[in-house]
Amino acid sequence: MFARAFLSLFALTLLSACWPRESAVERGNRTQTLHRSLSADVAELDPHLVTGLPEIAVVTALFEGLIGEDPHDLSPVPGVAERWEVSDDGLRYTFHLRADARWSNGAPLTAQDFLASYARVLSPTLAADYASSLYLIQNAQAYHRGLCDFNDVGLSAPNPRTLVITLDHPVPHFLTLLTQPIWVPIYLPALEKTGQADTRGNPWTRPENFVGNGPFVLKQWKPDRRIVVERNPHYWDVASVRLSAIHFHPSSSVEAEERAFRAGQVHLTESLPLSKIERYAREHPDLLHVAPFLDTYFYRLNVTRPILNEVKVRRALSLAIDREAIVRLTAGRQRVATSFTPPGLAGYTAPQSTVRHDPVAARALLAEAGYEAGRGLPTLELLINNSGNHRIIAEAVQAMWQRELGLRVSIVNMEQKTLLAQRRALDYQLLRSDWAGDYLDPMTFLEIFSSTSGNNHTGWSSADYDALLYRAGRTLDANTRYSLLARAEEILLREAPIIPIYYYTTVRLISPSVRGWYPTLLDRHPYKYLWLDAGEE
Repeated sequence: MFARAFLSLFALTLLSACWPRESAVERGNRTQTLHRSLSADVAELDPHLVTGLPEIAVVTALFEGLIGEDPHDLSPVPGVAERWEVSDDGLRYTFHLRADARWSNGAPLTAQDFLASYARVLSPTLAADYASSLYLIQNAQAYHRGLCDFNDVGLSAPNPRTLVITLDHPVPHFLTLLTQPIWVPIYLPALEKTGQADTRGNPWTRPENFVGNGPFVLKQWKPDRRIVVERNPHYWDVASVRLSAIHFHPSSSVEAEERAFRAGQVHLTESLPLSKIERYAREHPDLLHVAPFLDTYFYRLNVTRPILNEVKVRRALSLAIDREAIVRLTAGRQRVATSFTPPGLAGYTAPQSTVRHDPVAARALLAEAGYEAGRGLPTLELLINNSGNHRIIAEAVQAMWQRELGLRVSIVNMEQKTLLAQRRALDYQLLRSDWAGDYLDPMTFLEIFSSTSGNNHTGWSSADYDALLYRAGRTLDANTRYSLLARAEEILLREAPIIPIYYYTTVRLISPSVRGWYPTLLDRHPYKYLWLDAGEE
């Protein structure tokens, strides 16, 4: 009997050793579990505090605002609000909430939840980077500055299923703004159980404390390893959600992402090593997905620091960069930046003459600033996050500045969470950055460098710049509005608190089994419309 049992066990061991193991992608296709790579670890999952693309990629699965997005073109569709009306003057929006809108714990979601959430966003103690996004609401800016009561803000809830938002001025693209994380509701009782609702560091987004209202709910969060979300049974449109779960995998490098894809550990990557783009284009074109993306790769300059507080030095740094050469490093898949606002925004033409490669002019400006041939310049420090292809690009810029200006630059790799903290504290000299548009309008790029923006992070401000943005925001004629914005962008580029490098194109690997993923200019892909085809691997 013991001999037969041993032989049976031995046979099973041999069988399991010979039988090919099911990969995470294969198992995911069978169970409708999407495995998505993230370009960096997630620093925060509070929708009112997130600023990075990895965080937004997760948060959009966990929360839903008044408005949703069509998966093909991201046009506004009903979300928590099943319908809405707009007053003739374009100032008053009345949203009617769904009767079956629920939090992930089953509690009803009401208009009062939205009011409480927006009051939290505008709380000075929370210091939300995107708080200024709500300034278009009547008296929201005054409340944020402590100049009026919340009752004076253009927000009201006549009943639990009706939310009224009154704007300070007409905003034609207002509905598209409401898809952003800063506008989603949060469940205040969950925050109050774990700390102060308007204080950073509240652990309410840990899985054991979490309550959301999106198509998925948070089940696991292991920093640097994995985030797991599962289908939310209380979501109002749960019948339409085909994925059972999503596993987000933070990656330490683009090389690790590509290896994970080849090993069947992820269905899609965020990017691809520059050295492997052409190989995939040649040998696996069905896996390589290249699409335009409304995103600009740039360097921030801390203008509060010596040397960088001199505009001639900043202009010289920009003029010394050969952007064509950098784009060639990316296998030609990106586009040379000639402004901060990328192309693709119909009707808007950004100023083109300031951002260019002119090393002769760069050296002349540096000499005018008193640093001819780099004499007297200290070594500057460039911070980059330790993911993506940032070091390759940084080393190319480093060599250009050394060759053309005699400037020495040290490159410091840093994990995303630490880099964001130092950016927020203005604890840097030069900083690798990018900005992805939140909506299809040049204002989504230009407003971040206004003096009231929590996303500025350069120490730079200009009264003339702010005035032009203010006028543009209250101008309905499109041509006049775009002209004002172009004048504002000219000031930004001339003052050079930022150095645009290139306009992004998304270059990623996607498994053929992923369905419902459509190229969009904002690179957003609502998860409720995604599904996996088990027959395609």
